[in-house]
Amino acid sequence: MPETPSVLFVCIHNAGRSQMAAGYLTHLAGTTVEVRSAGSAPVDSVNPMVIEAMREEGIDLANQKPKILTEDAVRVSDVVITMGCGDACPIFPGKRYLNWQLDDPAGQGLDAIRPIRDEIRRRVEKLIAELQYAG
Repeated sequence: MPETPSVLFVCIHNAGRSQMAAGYLTHLAGTTVEVRSAGSAPVDSVNPMVIEAMREEGIDLANQKPKILTEDAVRVSDVVITMGCGDACPIFPGKRYLNWQLDDPAGQGLDAIRPIRDEIRRRVEKLIAELQYAG
């Protein structure tokens, strides 16, 4: 693993799960990890309920924009974490791939999104520990 590992979070719309994960990793790891997120079929904006749920954690996603998944984003990432995007993510040798099975926050209210958010935080904290151990 390089000095500054890079992580790419991928979900379908890049409006919920991947944005929360990227927000947590950026917030908790700072500059020790390069963070990207993308979607196989991105929408126009981040889910407003996701923005609100993350605001409760002191993380502001209001200025984030969903981005399209590209082969280049995968190529330059050390760890690729998919969250329900199926086979849309290109596979490159030498990458670490993880698939996080998480409920989709789309169309959900805050009470349903909070447990998803909290599970993402737990997984991101575990990922940070693994990246620090590998480095």
